[in-house]
Amino acid sequence: MKAVVITTPGGPEVLKLQEVEDPKLKDDEVLIKVEATALNRADTLQRQGKYPPPKGDSEYPGLECSGTIEAVGKNVSRWKVGDQVCALISGGGYAEKVAVPSGQVLPIPSGVSLKDAASFPEVACTVWSTVFMTSKLSSGETFLIHGGSSGIGTFAIQMAKYLGIKVFVTAGSEEKLKACKELGADVGINYKTEDFVARVKEETGGKGVDVILDNIGGAYFQKNLESLGMDGRLFIIGFMGGVKAEANISFLLAKRLTVQGAGLRTRSLEKKGEIVSEVEKNVWPAIAQGKVKLVVYKYFPLSEAGEAHKLMETSTHIGKILLLA
Repeated sequence: MKAVVITTPGGPEVLKLQEVEDPKLKDDEVLIKVEATALNRADTLQRQGKYPPPKGDSEYPGLECSGTIEAVGKNVSRWKVGDQVCALISGGGYAEKVAVPSGQVLPIPSGVSLKDAASFPEVACTVWSTVFMTSKLSSGETFLIHGGSSGIGTFAIQMAKYLGIKVFVTAGSEEKLKACKELGADVGINYKTEDFVARVKEETGGKGVDVILDNIGGAYFQKNLESLGMDGRLFIIGFMGGVKAEANISFLLAKRLTVQGAGLRTRSLEKKGEIVSEVEKNVWPAIAQGKVKLVVYKYFPLSEAGEAHKLMETSTHIGKILLLA
């Protein structure tokens, strides 16, 4: 099969489509003939040598995919050859075939094409497992999403609105904020021209928001603590603004705040299976009802993975970038 290989750690030009060995199928896995995969920021970090795959997982990038099952391991009961599926994976999506633990496989959501279904697994599992399963964001609460126009952001806006939550987003251009508003965001804040803390306070009558989903990290840590209300929860899923912060931690006590963080890739098979099952139960119906729509910015062939990475690193896109196998 062909796969996108990171020939050496570096820029987008190090990604090369090469002939490689087919994946070996374990007893509890399915082999998927890949239709499409989607880019995630983690892929760009892996390309730079900063985010290696977990031991024993595929060395090729790609944390989600869609396609058709080509073979099933002997312990697999739910899936059969010919099923059209999408999946959460620890790596290997940038390839023509990938072996996936059967518990991380999902049916194609109703009304979504096979290729477009690749845009959902990683964002759905990330958002559902963090702000809903862990931070317990619930109807009637307020929610601030940093990077509202990202793949994670565009999904989180819609899912939160579906569940009756008031949504605040930050983004870096009026075009991106407009896109967020069209997806249902109640309050859009241009972080380049506005202080998001002041705007959050103004919009909440000085109270602050209940939950923040943050992909910036260090640079926003203090501001996030200031933006949260009583019993507020901050969930950190990325460090685009660095890993170090100086903060006044008295806010944690005064407002009874919770700060949490998690990655998805390094979780156990059991935990991933649990998250995938919760996503199918809670998120897939919202997609089937048309309440959560896919937001795809651009499609590239697998052979142009480097160009796709260049686009992601400009941060001009809104939603997801897909690679077609």
